[in-house]
Amino acid sequence: MFKKFFPDNYEASTYIIPFEDLYKEGYRGLIFDIDNTLVPHGAPADERAKKLFARLQEIGFQCCLLSNNKEGRVKMFNEEIGVNYIYDAHKPSTKNYKKAMEIMGTDLDNTIFIGDQLFTDVYGAKRTGIRNILVKPIHPKEEIQIILKRYLEKIVLYFYKKERKK
Repeated sequence: MFKKFFPDNYEASTYIIPFEDLYKEGYRGLIFDIDNTLVPHGAPADERAKKLFARLQEIGFQCCLLSNNKEGRVKMFNEEIGVNYIYDAHKPSTKNYKKAMEIMGTDLDNTIFIGDQLFTDVYGAKRTGIRNILVKPIHPKEEIQIILKRYLEKIVLYFYKKERKK
């Protein structure tokens, strides 16, 4: 029942993902959520995020931000990052995951999605057929609707971790 929400991978942070290894494996496109995946909710791009995207560009990745936020929020974060973005994405709808791949010139086999929420980020990527990486949220301060979803996520992650131990 919960397996449709299980991430393909689960990392403590976006910033420890071995992107060079993923590139060697043939991945060419990275789709990122922003809030609590790259920076705390509502924050602008910090030095760590700027360095990450410079590194990803050096490696050779195409990147796209995919956010359910309004354009102003996404545009503000992206000012110093300078990658493609899609705002008001309606995740977990598959439409804009597909649009992000189209923008980047990638496909289901060479694209990875990275995000911090199971029921929007991971579920949308899984429905689309994209490999996904769930990361732990950067900061505990979140909007009330997300806080409520986190309780349900804990249940799903309990079964995910139990399954992984087998």
